[in-house]
Amino acid sequence: MLMVRERRPAWRTIERWAIRLLLEEGAIKQCPEHGYMQCRGDPDARTRAVAAARSEPPHGLSAADAVAALHDVLGGVGDSCPDC
Repeated sequence: MLMVRERRPAWRTIERWAIRLLLEEGAIKQCPEHGYMQCRGDPDARTRAVAAARSEPPHGLSAADAVAALHDVLGGVGDSCPDC
């Protein structure tokens, strides 16, 4: 029998892309003990991440939407780990 997997919502993929980009540019870091994302407070890293999102947005996403996804992720990231 052929099984068809339901595709995950696009927002999960875009959110993961934004997190990966922010981690690569050094704008956020991961708590080594609990895994929560933390803002590093580096404005240069944020600028690099926004520039990268504008120049190479994910397939099917405009540059403005890619930058908006970065800002959404940054808005949900705190300065400290809630479990530490």
